[in-house]
Amino acid sequence: MDQTEHPFASAHEEEVGEQSLPDELRRLADDARSLAEAEFAYQKSRATYAGKQVAIIAVLGVVAAVFLFFALMALVVGTVIALASALGAWGSMAVVTGVLVAIALGCVIIAILRWKSMMAVIAGD
Repeated sequence: MDQTEHPFASAHEEEVGEQSLPDELRRLADDARSLAEAEFAYQKSRATYAGKQVAIIAVLGVVAAVFLFFALMALVVGTVIALASALGAWGSMAVVTGVLVAIALGCVIIAILRWKSMMAVIAGD
């Protein structure tokens, strides 16, 4: 091996040394265009894949929410039926409804407090 020759030199590098500056700039522009097109195609395929997965995840979330709703309704009806023997039909319905309303009010109060806290942080107070 020659002292001046680099061990990793390629035929392309030898050709480049013989080309003029405009030719090298054209080749560089072509390479940049090719890389940009490849990157665009790659990002487009990633976005397509992510979009399809988000749609599937959203559908699965809706299905899960529907089944959770039905499970909660079954729990409520079962609780009313179970308490009916001790409190009567109207009494058990009143107790279950009262508990559900109390839980809902608790959630509303917590949400209002968190809203006020968030607004105070945003306002800088």
